[in-house]
Amino acid sequence: MLRRSLKPALIESIPVLRRSKPKVWVEAYGCSASMADSEMISGLLKGAGYEIASKQSEGALNLIVTCSVKDTTEHRMVSRIKAMSKSGKPLVVAGCLPKADRAKVESLNSLASLLGPHSIEKAVDVVGSALAGGRLVALEDSVADKVNIPRVRLNPMVSIVEIASGCMSECTFCQTKIAKGWLRSYRIGDIMRQIKADINAGCKEVWLASTDNGCYGKDMGTDLVELLRACCSIEGDFKIRLGMMNPMYVPEMLNRMVDVFYENEKLFRFLHIPVESGSDRVLRKMKRGHTTKTFLDAVQAFRSKIPEMTISTDVIVGFPSETEDDFKETLDLVERAEPDIVNISRYSARPGTEAAKWKGMRVSSQVAKERSERLHVLAKKVAKKRNSLWQGWQGEIIIDEMGKVVQGRNYAYKPVVVLSSNLGKVSLGDRKRVQVYDFSNFSLKARIVI
Repeated sequence: MLRRSLKPALIESIPVLRRSKPKVWVEAYGCSASMADSEMISGLLKGAGYEIASKQSEGALNLIVTCSVKDTTEHRMVSRIKAMSKSGKPLVVAGCLPKADRAKVESLNSLASLLGPHSIEKAVDVVGSALAGGRLVALEDSVADKVNIPRVRLNPMVSIVEIASGCMSECTFCQTKIAKGWLRSYRIGDIMRQIKADINAGCKEVWLASTDNGCYGKDMGTDLVELLRACCSIEGDFKIRLGMMNPMYVPEMLNRMVDVFYENEKLFRFLHIPVESGSDRVLRKMKRGHTTKTFLDAVQAFRSKIPEMTISTDVIVGFPSETEDDFKETLDLVERAEPDIVNISRYSARPGTEAAKWKGMRVSSQVAKERSERLHVLAKKVAKKRNSLWQGWQGEIIIDEMGKVVQGRNYAYKPVVVLSSNLGKVSLGDRKRVQVYDFSNFSLKARIVI
């Protein structure tokens, strides 16, 4: 914006040349919601006249959107913060880590500016202050919803739409609740406006993300099923991927949810439902709010109506007090449920959580490692069995990744790597008809059907 001037009108009509603002390097880690935060931060900065650097060396300031969900992830965050601090450039640490453990971040760089996961509307102020040599800490939660905010997408084909912030769970191992707080759902109309704008901008996939999609709407008299129905009513050529939902909220809407997935082709046949353990005793220690039966009932309900439904789950190995019998129950659960994807984590105590205080219940790192390896072997076996069901399948995929390999997703969100020898001309967002000729633990392999 031009400043008001006392110069004569003739001179004032001459264009004023303004120096462009410096480039900012933004990198992000963690869940889809963290990626969305980085996109919105970049969008706000770009709207304020900053350029988003394509290489870190180009940036006059470094901004990192952090994750603190696991010990291993925090170690990587610490490493990146240290490396960025050595560059001598101003640093902004955003995301969950500064909110969950401010002292940790400040011990690494006392000059770094801080930006909380619910304070991103202050990104421009924080960056401007840091570039001017100041330090601004913006960790207070905003009253504004994180929807319909300008963004610079990490993948031009993918729209990551946050539907809520925070959650209603009290898991004893989770630090995310400390960072993101209690549930605050966003209005269905606002979410729909975001999706419509993103589809008009060329997106082919819409990812619905939050800390826990399962409890969406419980604070405002609606629920996830109603949101999905509304999103599926939007016109356009796109598909919707539903993000993580905790099992405890599934029973009350299970039949309606299965029907929504069965009836709407716009929904990827994909469900991320983290069980965390196959032992009900351990689940009670975790305060997960569900039992193994809750999880198995959900898997059975979806698979009975949609056999090819892709099920993704999470398992924590070595949770405090986990016995060999508890772990064997987890192995049994995976064999019975046959999830396509098992995200395996070894337990790590997160500062500020209830479980971090249970010093005498720790499972040794060696035992946790051995159990993790056994579960990995089983998970790979199950994944390969599930992928084998797609051998010979013909159908349409959406190309959503182009790098060393070209990859698309089929209607069950299975990753499909396309044979390079018959690719021809292909672009992001293209729909291609393919035939699966092989498979691995991780993906399907296909050739384009001419």
